[in-house]
Amino acid sequence: MAPRRRCPVCGSKQWHKEPSSGLITCSEGHVLQNYRNETREVTELGPHAVRKRTLKSGRKKKERQSKADPKLYHGERARFHYFQCLQLIFRMQASALIRLWRLPPEFEIICRDVWALHLSLLPNPPSPEPLLHEQDAAGDGEPSSIGPSASRRTPRAHDGSDSDGTTDREDRDKEHDQGQTSSSSSTSDSESASESESDGLQSDSELEELMRANSETPSSEEDELENTPRPKQPARKRKRRTFGQYEAPASTVSCLVLACWTLRLPVMYMDFTRLIESYDLPYLDPLRLLPVDMTRHLRKHTVQALSPHFPPSPLHLHRLTSRLARLMHSKYDIYTPELNAAPVLWKAVRTLQGTPTLYVLTKRIARLVSIPLTLHRSLAPALAREKKRDPTFHKQDSAVPEVALAAAVIVVMKLVYGLDGSPRNLRDKDDPACALPVLSELIAAIRAAEKATEAARPPYATDSQLSALDMNDRMLDEYLRFCEKALLPREDQMSTRNVTTDHFPLGEGRTSPLEMFDESFGEDPTPPAMSANAVDDRPDVLGPGQDYHIYNTQDILGTVPDDLEAVVSRAAQWAGMDQDYVLGVVERFERRVLRWLESLKRKERGERAAAAAAASAAAAAE
Repeated sequence: MAPRRRCPVCGSKQWHKEPSSGLITCSEGHVLQNYRNETREVTELGPHAVRKRTLKSGRKKKERQSKADPKLYHGERARFHYFQCLQLIFRMQASALIRLWRLPPEFEIICRDVWALHLSLLPNPPSPEPLLHEQDAAGDGEPSSIGPSASRRTPRAHDGSDSDGTTDREDRDKEHDQGQTSSSSSTSDSESASESESDGLQSDSELEELMRANSETPSSEEDELENTPRPKQPARKRKRRTFGQYEAPASTVSCLVLACWTLRLPVMYMDFTRLIESYDLPYLDPLRLLPVDMTRHLRKHTVQALSPHFPPSPLHLHRLTSRLARLMHSKYDIYTPELNAAPVLWKAVRTLQGTPTLYVLTKRIARLVSIPLTLHRSLAPALAREKKRDPTFHKQDSAVPEVALAAAVIVVMKLVYGLDGSPRNLRDKDDPACALPVLSELIAAIRAAEKATEAARPPYATDSQLSALDMNDRMLDEYLRFCEKALLPREDQMSTRNVTTDHFPLGEGRTSPLEMFDESFGEDPTPPAMSANAVDDRPDVLGPGQDYHIYNTQDILGTVPDDLEAVVSRAAQWAGMDQDYVLGVVERFERRVLRWLESLKRKERGERAAAAAAASAAAAAE
């Protein structure tokens, strides 16, 4: 290190720069002589420019070693491994359904074909990344460009000489630009500095730092440029999600639903939701069921994607299933059959405490309003068009099928009972509504069934608000059996003997999944005895179908009568949907019935007009 320069007046070696004047002074305040502070304002560019030569060492930079875990998969390889885990979970789900519902072995074959079609119809199908990884690891040369992941790979690092040469060229370009912007005063300053160095004066490193900082003091124009507001940088694009909504674990349940529809099984979306809640169908916390050889390669984001916290809602399952059925039909011409509507309709009728007569009347109304029984409206035949402006399909044709059937039952009940607070009396003893129960007893039975369903709801249900302190002995036993099934790993992964198994052994006889799953959940096995409607010939009372009210679901401030609310609430609870959704489907079907009645009246008026015209023409001819 060069020796410090002493002040010629006081001999001090401590120097600093005055911020206001820019002079170099010692600790006692003596000004350093023979020092000039110049600005870098350029008025005229000279014909010559000074270019300073820089020397670079040939030292190679050490490669930065990655701290990532080599066992974890990333990129397309991690995505392929994610689908492998999903496929294994899907096979477990299919096996569980075969065991629970005693399905034929062909169900697994249909599930396998539907899963293959689902993978091929994804917006971004999984690529053969393991093959490309093996080719790169084997050293076959440059990475292959086959597959979507090849374009996203980072190039290999260059040699140290190339990087040094590139750095030298960049430094020379920067210095050349700086030399062009230098003034003639800086040239004279460099010459005087060289003369002072030849005189034997050795500058201190601290003085050089101070002088360099003083020479780089910005001018007034530069201050104005710095004070000007900088333009706003464009917002960063949000990072694309690794897995889309059609690749989530709920897609496996949608494939199971589509396979059940292919076999014409009368299933509902709530059947799968209840199985998932009871952990009889592997969906929640499925990583404990996967082998260790697969889970060790999962990174944090993949674990989160494979571990949903709640069962999928019926509406979300319907969207996924209807999309898959639509794409299978449009691309591969694979038609998904209609719903096996008869058992599901009977479930809806029994849920609303109906009778076989209500079942027959609902079938007639469903045929009149063309209730959708397919997963998507593109799978149903188009409507007959009498005019050019007639539509080819109705609104709510892609509604949830069980909700559509329940809505048809509600429409029939409104036609018979009104459900608006005003009584409806029968005037004809041949009316089929005479076989239906009295409204007051029917509403009481519906509310009693709803309370019984809430009381029989298992304590492990997702929407249950019970705590361990609110449970009785029976519910605690049921909850402990559920915890034994949901929290413990698979039997082949459990340790043979440890402290827990020695001191707290589990019973040998475990509850079977068939005993845990109550197939009659949501239904009333013993319907109460209700009296039938009586005939009333009074002309001042309303009859069935008279003074019919259609409630607009877009009126957010409106209310519905208590009787209608009780019926809609029971139907929404049975289908696992929101009451607003059920009311919207009911409104659409009611408007279809109204249009059908208007067209029937127009047809009758036309027939009467034609008969009157024919009679008048015959009278004129006579």
